[in-house]
Amino acid sequence: MTADQFRLEIFQVNDIKIRTAVAGEGSLIIMVHGFPELWYSWRHQIDALAKEGFMVVAPDVRGYGGSDKPPEIASYDMLNMTKDVVDLIAACGKDEAILIGHDWGAPICWNTAALHPGRVSAVIGLSVPFRQRGEISTIELWRKLYEGKFFYQLYFQKEGVAEAEFEKDIGSTLRKFFYFAGGDCRSEELAGFMQKGPESNMLDGLIDPNPFPPWLNSSDLQYFIDAFREGGFGGPLNRYRVQQRDWENLPQLSTLKVTQPSYFIAGSKDPVRNFVPGMDLFEDPGQHCSDFRGETIIPGRGHWIQQEAPHEVNTAILEFLKNL
Repeated sequence: MTADQFRLEIFQVNDIKIRTAVAGEGSLIIMVHGFPELWYSWRHQIDALAKEGFMVVAPDVRGYGGSDKPPEIASYDMLNMTKDVVDLIAACGKDEAILIGHDWGAPICWNTAALHPGRVSAVIGLSVPFRQRGEISTIELWRKLYEGKFFYQLYFQKEGVAEAEFEKDIGSTLRKFFYFAGGDCRSEELAGFMQKGPESNMLDGLIDPNPFPPWLNSSDLQYFIDAFREGGFGGPLNRYRVQQRDWENLPQLSTLKVTQPSYFIAGSKDPVRNFVPGMDLFEDPGQHCSDFRGETIIPGRGHWIQQEAPHEVNTAILEFLKNL
């Protein structure tokens, strides 16, 4: 499946332009990608859901691909991200939508559901469960947990540093990223990355596989490479730089739950599940959801779950939707 098989449209939302893939008619599903991805990460899901009678909209998140890329770091805070989704629902001519999000797209969808319950009828999170606001911001949590160690989100904080590293060879950067967090990465390779010192660069020690695992072929990779070569990494990385701002701006998330029907999908080898040492973050993914319908953990697959295991993900999504 190639990018030119999809219809791309531009929507005006929240004072910016968002490029989206659009397919089908019916109840609205919005699918929100994560880092470092694009609408194209949902290429295996778009038509499959459209054929089941849904209007499917998969945007390039602000900062990515064909969408606008505001220069201000504050433009990438959660208030803006959730408003983008709510405005996109309205721009599609709908009152509400089912949200499906992966990686950073999952918190965007979870939080949109919690903050705007009347606009979201159901929500599915991939790779990142819903968590209420903690006693400290997530960035402060990472600083405590990874003091004296390397952690990628801490490395991303200083503007320009990660950008320079990643944009030096975008093809190698993306291959290393996708392989490292995918299910084909060996446990000893992942362990070596987690043991790096705090002065390391992100890509130090990561493998550039040749050939790449078959779930991402050369034309798929090239589509991602071309997009980041044109748009850079600044906007996407700014999402990591507003975690303190999010914590200060959204105290209501300390108590809000996701009340809509909800579901969780992830790969058993996703590194996210071990972000907090000694804790399995996938153990109780519905603890802050009041109508949680279950989870699907796919054996042997990693972080890029909708691309690594599209059949299993589509089956889980359609089963959830059928039972709404």
